[in-house]
Amino acid sequence: MKQLEFKPKSKVREFLGEKLIALNAYAALIAILLIFVFIFKEAVPIFTDASVQEEASLDKLINKQEYYEGREAKWSWQPNSEVPKFSLYPLVIGTIKAALVAMLFAIPLGVGAAVYSSEFAPKRMREIIKPAIELLAAIPSVVLGFFALMVLATFLQNVLGLTFRLNALNAGIALGLAVIPVVFTVAEDAMTSVPQSLRNAAIALGANPWQISLTMVLPAAVPGISAGVVLGFGRAVGETMIVLMASGNAAIISASFLDSVRTFSATIAAELAEVVFGGTHYTVLFFIGSLLFVFTFLINLAGDIVLARLKTRLQGKPS
Repeated sequence: MKQLEFKPKSKVREFLGEKLIALNAYAALIAILLIFVFIFKEAVPIFTDASVQEEASLDKLINKQEYYEGREAKWSWQPNSEVPKFSLYPLVIGTIKAALVAMLFAIPLGVGAAVYSSEFAPKRMREIIKPAIELLAAIPSVVLGFFALMVLATFLQNVLGLTFRLNALNAGIALGLAVIPVVFTVAEDAMTSVPQSLRNAAIALGANPWQISLTMVLPAAVPGISAGVVLGFGRAVGETMIVLMASGNAAIISASFLDSVRTFSATIAAELAEVVFGGTHYTVLFFIGSLLFVFTFLINLAGDIVLARLKTRLQGKPS
């Protein structure tokens, strides 16, 4: 039997390969850091520039009644009005409403599909279901936004008799379609990572497949499912084109999910190209971008921490 022969390793090639891989990793970190620095640098004048502070101070960002001296001082986002109003409350509420609808739509479907794929589906069916659901992540967000604008909005208006065709419900459902692959992928990986010995032990005790899934697999996979939900929420908060096209872009404060909304990301996309460079409106938009960057960064960091705890729980601490 012929033995395999390996050529002696070249130390130079090995050294260059290691350095190239390390350089790629550091380049990605440096790119993220530079983006982070640029966004915050452009937002700094809101805290340091006296003229910017006079027009868009934090007091004006929350539109205190006494500032407008008798004018109607509803919390609003009206940067181009006679008295510019830069309240962030409508944008915060709009972002939360759209993301909440997306998660209420995506979590049951994503987790349910993950349970079926990992526990009940035949192997051949699993090989079809998983790539098909993950294929949703490859659909451009502008296509989902166009679908929500032309098809979903009309369907919801006809079925529910809505006054506003474009609203938080419409945008949230479209966002949910973009979030489902994230929730499904992480949840399905978490369930398949549950040791087979747990299932075998439950079968030996006489448990049926539903009992195994609900009492053994799901509790063991909760950290991973939670990580998928957190990462999906971060995707919903940071999504731009879907909410820009499907939400109605009305910066109003309302408890109803059937009213139009405007989110942080949609505001930046819609207005940044039309503002005066270095002006107050420009600075406030970068301040919003900074808040969005920090928020999504913390959400993704929380998801990574949950995933690390999942691995520790299932595999044990390294010796």
